[in-house]
Amino acid sequence: MSYSLDVNILLYASDRSSSRHEAALRFLETRSADPELLCLAWPTLFSYLRIATHPGIFARPLSAAEAMRNVNALVSLPHVRLLAEEEGFWDVYQDVVRHWPARGNHVPDAHLAALLRQHGVGTLYTSDADFRRFDFLRIVNPFA
Repeated sequence: MSYSLDVNILLYASDRSSSRHEAALRFLETRSADPELLCLAWPTLFSYLRIATHPGIFARPLSAAEAMRNVNALVSLPHVRLLAEEEGFWDVYQDVVRHWPARGNHVPDAHLAALLRQHGVGTLYTSDADFRRFDFLRIVNPFA
């Protein structure tokens, strides 16, 4: 079994002003100790770096070094695998958006969903209900 995380989980864990900060931090600490394979997509990690350091989004944005340390802490775990597009990804993406058209802010969601599909990852932890439209994913909201 394997699972993945949406960027919102990582952001809540870093944003001390969020009402979900403590819950997200506990969730990540629990999952980090679990030997189940955690598959993190590069687009998720780069979204984290972009948003967590953005002064227009976070009241107290992280420094680039702090955000990089957080990413390093995750990717250095022995049960973490990094996901990138492989040969044939464009076909997978086109199939995903054929069934669930994506435009605007839904394009990154479809990108992540297609990456997970290509790599056989069936569970995504997120608080973003938009992912429920991808019926090949089991969506779990750790805050529900």
